[in-house]
Amino acid sequence: MNIQLIEGEFKSSDGLELITQLIHVKIKFHENKIGKSATEEDTKAREAKIKELQNNLYELRVALKDKSQPTTINAVIKIN
Repeated sequence: MNIQLIEGEFKSSDGLELITQLIHVKIKFHENKIGKSATEEDTKAREAKIKELQNNLYELRVALKDKSQPTTINAVIKIN
């Protein structure tokens, strides 16, 4: 099953806002799981994932900072 989550052209600022909100939801998901985590290993893995998401968001901000042209975003969720 595939869910077409995002598809289209966006002003850079709108695309950044949309992706930022999605990433923040994913970070919040991991933060909530850390509080309920059963193992130290799971906590460390989630903390690493949060750091990776934060780095990805930073890189996206830098890439879109001065971009004046529309940004194409295509995001599909694949469920197996």
